[in-house]
Parts: sequence; structure tokens; C-alpha cells
Amino acid sequence: MKVLLVEDFELLRDSVAQGLREAGFAVDTAPDGEQGLWLARSAGYDVIILDLMLPRLDGLSLLKTLRDEGSRTHVLILTARDRPEDRVKGLDLGADDYLVKPFVFAELLARVRALVRRKYDAKNPVMRIADLEIDTTAHVVRRGGQAIDLSAREYMLLEFLAVRAGQVVSRSDIWEHVYEFNSTAESNVVDVFVGHLRRKLEHDDLPRLIHTRRGQGYVLGEIE
Repeated sequence: MKVLLVEDFELLRDSVAQGLREAGFAVDTAPDGEQGLWLARSAGYDVIILDLMLPRLDGLSLLKTLRDEGSRTHVLILTARDRPEDRVKGLDLGADDYLVKPFVFAELLARVRALVRRKYDAKNPVMRIADLEIDTTAHVVRRGGQAIDLSAREYMLLEFLAVRAGQVVSRSDIWEHVYEFNSTAESNVVDVFVGHLRRKLEHDDLPRLIHTRRGQGYVLGEIE
């Protein structure tokens, strides 16, 4: 899953971005509102974490512009503004959640995960496809009750396929939601990681769960 963090305080921006990456998210960052707006328009994000007091373009103006343009990306406002009227204004302009600084990172992470589940209409943090179980909070994957050890990138890919289970997911969609904006990965990297994932999920002649749709992409599901 992919997050855009728009925050001008460098120390906080780097710390939150690092924590999100360690939690399995692809993260792009912007130090001001103008760059944040440009990135939000240029790439697909599951969640935008948005400070309000930004240089060049303030957070509320950025939020209003996105909503006026029809963006439906979930936005979490992260700000030191704690007055009730600030919260009301942010939510009324289209924010999906509001968290006041200082904050506990575990709570921020839980709120981001909740927004991702809301985007994909997945109420339960544990997803099940056939005998595959994915705990999106603990990042634990099991098949047939047996734990499967995945790298961070493999887990990100599997979770993205899982929230769209039964649907064809194109390589470009995978790239957009699993890799960061300035990634220099090779063009065939999606196919390579799908191959790694298949070997781990479908070993010992287990039924295939990841199916290729030639010229279209991949489908995660029980029956081809």
C-alpha cells in the first residue's frame, strides 16, 4: 500500500516515513503544499497524511483543491491545531480523519491501516482467500495454517492483490501502489516478485492462488 506524507518539519517527516516503511508501506514525502499537491495529482495513493501549516500552500487549501478536482483518496490530517473548530473545518472540507500532534506512532499507524481497509471495504483486519490468511495488523501470512515468511516487498504485493481478490490487477496498478514515486526498479520487477510470491505460496503442489491473465495482469483467488 502507498502513502503520501506532506510535512514540512524534516525530522518528523523522516521519522514517520521510516516508521511507515518498516510497517510495510511504500511512502512518498513532500516538504510543502505545492509539491504535495503535485505528487497527489501524479500518482495513486491509498492514504495521504497531511499537515496543515505548510509553506507555499497550506494543508486546507491542498485538501480543498483535491476534493474540488474529484479526488477520493483518503486524507488523514496530522497537525498541532487542536481546537474543535479546526477539526470541524478539516473534516468538513473532506478529511477522513484528524490526529493532533504530539501523537503516538502506533495510533497513527492504526488509523492509516483503518483508512486503507475503508478504501477497499475490508472491515476485518484479517483477510481470507481460500486457505490463505493475511493478518494486516501483525503482517502474518498463513496458508493451510502454516506460517509463510515473506519479505516486506512480497507482503506489500500480496496485500494489494488480496484487497482486490477476484479482480484482474494490472502490472501498472501494482507498480503504482507498491513502489515509491522515484523508484528505479527494473521494468520486470513486478513479474519477478510475483514469481517469488508464487514459489512461497504454492510450494509442495498446493493449488495455485495467483493466476496470470495474459496481457492484463494477475488475479488472486482460488479458481482460475
